[in-house]
Amino acid sequence: MVAVLASGAGVGWYLNRPASTPLQYETTTVGRGELTQVVTATGQLNPLVKVEVGSQISGIIQKLVVDFNSPVREGEVIAQLDPATYQANLIQAQGNLANAKAAEELAQLSAERAKTLQSEKLNAKAEYEKAVADLHQAEAAVKVNEGSLKKAQVDLARCTIYAPIDGIVISRNVNVGQTVAASLSAPTLFVIANDLAKMQIEADVAEADIGLLETGQAVEFTVDAFPGQTFHGKVTQVRNAPKADQNVVTYTTIIDVSNPNLKLKPGMTANVSFIVTHRDNTLKIPNAALRFRPPKNVEIVKSPANKSDATDAPAKSELKSEGEKKSDAEKKSETAKPKKEKKDKRKSERTVYVVRGGALLPVKLKLGITDGRETELIEGLQEGDAVVVDMSEPKESPTLASRMSAIFKRKN
Repeated sequence: MVAVLASGAGVGWYLNRPASTPLQYETTTVGRGELTQVVTATGQLNPLVKVEVGSQISGIIQKLVVDFNSPVREGEVIAQLDPATYQANLIQAQGNLANAKAAEELAQLSAERAKTLQSEKLNAKAEYEKAVADLHQAEAAVKVNEGSLKKAQVDLARCTIYAPIDGIVISRNVNVGQTVAASLSAPTLFVIANDLAKMQIEADVAEADIGLLETGQAVEFTVDAFPGQTFHGKVTQVRNAPKADQNVVTYTTIIDVSNPNLKLKPGMTANVSFIVTHRDNTLKIPNAALRFRPPKNVEIVKSPANKSDATDAPAKSELKSEGEKKSDAEKKSETAKPKKEKKDKRKSERTVYVVRGGALLPVKLKLGITDGRETELIEGLQEGDAVVVDMSEPKESPTLASRMSAIFKRKN
């Protein structure tokens, strides 16, 4: 009877025993390759020279000689305002000047006659002085009318709009018959770009990154019009004028771009990457390994940060004995290190985890530049070493009894 009970208990334990599953770690290996640290920003493509052509006088557009995308030469006629009003003003100014000159001649004769009579004492001195004053007034009237005539001539000349530079018309803002009103500011009729084969990007760079930029730096950028294609440029100016928008301070950085095929259009948005540092064939580690942190209930082996100790995984007693070997002088010198040096060291060091004997072993690394996905590894691990990037918790496996019960239920 006792044997039967013992046998039944053994069968029950066997059917209901838990199936243990060890922790599963996802790892990646440390490798070599190219690494580039960049600063990203956005900006707008613009021609190097862009001139807004306006009108200093008001009038009706009588004729348009050019249109969008029309090539123009400096001094070429591009538009004509109706000159009728200004031609009439010119004729009126010419008549006023002729009248003033005639009055001047009369005043000149009167002054000479009064002078002769005064020399012979045949007239009063007051009459002579009045004749001289009338002559001066007539001369002044001539100058005033000469100025009015000049102004009328200039206004008439401004009815014809000329191209100020060689280039191409990228914008036309008026049509034939439209009235142009020039009051406090000149209205813009055309926008002319000097040369679309040479363009520039005006990128807004955040204040946190502006210290990494300098003149002559290489730049890569993309535009939405040509997905997958990378264009190149060079930093020519980092402006000191800050721009604040919603408490975010940026600085405008000018990038020269070559556009020989005229693919790039004015106004396109450029996604810019400033190349700060580049490494060839450098040791690098994925940033996912730097972000990984194990849960508190996972066993972690205590170990020093260097590679040799991490590989050998010594016991805690060995670690303690190694620490005891340090002399008092060494400990004192380590304690006396400046706080600033310790702070800088913490900035360049990170901890990753490797698997040793089924447990996690922390390893301290000294890091360099990063591109946001991978980071340069200066010290701590070697090429081919595997580091943990993720882990999965063990799932409870169904017992043999629960599996048999499920099969029985499906059959019924």
